Amino acid sequence: MTLADAELIAERPDERLDTTRLEPYLRERLPGATGKLSVAQFHGGKANLTYLLRFGSARPLPSPPAGQRGERSEPVGAEFVLRRPPLGPIPPGAHDMRREHRVLSALNAAYRLAPQSLLLCEDESVIGAVFLVEERRRGFVIRDDIPPEFAGRPQLNRRIGFALVDALAELHRVDPQAIGLGDLGRVEGYLERQLSGWTRRWQASLGGSEEAASRDGMAPVLRWLAGRLPGERGGALLHNDYRLDNCLLDGTDPARIAAVLDWDMCTQGDPLADLGYLLNYWVEPGDDPAWRAIASMPTWRDGFPSRAEAIGRYAARSGRDVDDILWYQVFAAFKLAVIIQQIYIRYVRGQTRDARFAAYGRRVLGLAAKAGTLIG
Repeated sequence: MTLADAELIAERPDERLDTTRLEPYLRERLPGATGKLSVAQFHGGKANLTYLLRFGSARPLPSPPAGQRGERSEPVGAEFVLRRPPLGPIPPGAHDMRREHRVLSALNAAYRLAPQSLLLCEDESVIGAVFLVEERRRGFVIRDDIPPEFAGRPQLNRRIGFALVDALAELHRVDPQAIGLGDLGRVEGYLERQLSGWTRRWQASLGGSEEAASRDGMAPVLRWLAGRLPGERGGALLHNDYRLDNCLLDGTDPARIAAVLDWDMCTQGDPLADLGYLLNYWVEPGDDPAWRAIASMPTWRDGFPSRAEAIGRYAARSGRDVDDILWYQVFAAFKLAVIIQQIYIRYVRGQTRDARFAAYGRRVLGLAAKAGTLIG
C-alpha cells in the first residue's frame, strides 16, 4: 500500500454517500464515468467530507480495524474526488462548495498546485448537499509526524519547510484580476471585517454550553487584537487554511508539493493572514509542549526551519513587509479556536459522532492560553 493509499478508508457509516441519484448524475456529466462505481472516503478531513470516486473494476474496500488505516484496491479506471460540507447545520458562509468550485475553475491555470474543479452540483436532492467534483491529484499528506519512510532526514525536513513557504508566496503572487477573481472579497477593511466576523462566530459557537464560561480567557486576546489592528498593506488571494496537512506531497520527493487542497475559504485579503495562520502550526523544539498537542505540524523535528527562518523566507520570496507578523499569529490562534469550537459544538449537539472531536473543547482552551502567551 502506498502512502497515498493510506489516506483512504471505507466510508464511515454515518457519512456514506447515497449513490442512488449520484451515480446517474455523474455518468451524464463526467467524461470517463463508465464502468462500476466504487466509493472510498479520505479519512483525514475534520470538516468538509471528501471521497474518492472510481469508475471501473476494482476490489472492494474492507472496513478498517479500529484505530488502523484501511486497505484499498489497485487503481483501475477513472478517478475523481468529491467534496461536500459536513453533516448538520452549517455556519453562514462556511464550507462553501460554490466558492471552492469557482476558485479552482479559475486558479488552476495560474497556480499549478490548485486542482481543477470539474463539476458543481447545486441540486441538494442528489446527495443532500451542494458538492463539487475535482480531478484527483496523487500524493500523500503529512499530519502529526513524518512518515517512517522519510524519518531521520533533517535536510529533507528543511526542504519541506521551505517548499511550504515558497508555495504560499507563489500563491500570493497570483493576480486575482487577471484570472477573473478580482471580485472575490474586498481587500479594503479586510482585517477589521475578519476580526469582527470571527468574533461573532466565536460567540455563536459557544451555544450556551456549560464550558462557555471557562472560555473567558479569550476576552483579553480580543481586546489586544482590536487595539493593535495593522494598517492596510495591499491584498492577494488567500487560501485561508494553509498548512502542511492541506498539501499533497510527492511520494518520491516529499519536498515537491503535488497539490494544495481545501479552497472553500479562499478570498482576497491581507496575505500575512495566511502566513500568520501557517505559523500558528509551526511548532519549534523549545516551545511549550502543550502547543504541539493543540495544533502543530511536525516542524519540531530536526532540520525544519524555525519560525523566524520561515518568516524571512516568505519576506524574501514575496517582497512583503512582515514587521507586524505577531498580530497575525495571535489572530490565527483565535481564528483556529473558533473553527475548532464550531466543530466541537456540533459534536456536543450530536450532529456528528466522530469520536476524534470529543477532546476538541480542551484544544480550544489551549489555543486561548497560547494566544495569551504570545501577547505576553
